[in-house]
Amino acid sequence: MAIQIGKHNFDGPHSNTGAIHAKSGVYVILGKTGGTQWSVVDVGESASVRERLDNHDRQPCWQRRGHRELAAAVLYVPEQQRMLVERELRASFNPPCGDR
Repeated sequence: MAIQIGKHNFDGPHSNTGAIHAKSGVYVILGKTGGTQWSVVDVGESASVRERLDNHDRQPCWQRRGHRELAAAVLYVPEQQRMLVERELRASFNPPCGDR
């Protein structure tokens, strides 16, 4: 499964972390309120995406957004690239959760 976010082809969206690898990458939290359109709720990066998502301090913010469904999409990239991709996506989507 794949989803285009910005100019990047992400793995997902995944409704749980079981299919997400403990590898370096960028994650995008997606929310769906109705229909088939996903919206960007949060963007982040980690040396271990699965571990970060399982123990994320911003989960309450994601849940407060009122989405019927939440999922994560992941782009596996090395550290230097993941920080660039995160900044690019934050600037493009201005997600409601996380650093602005």
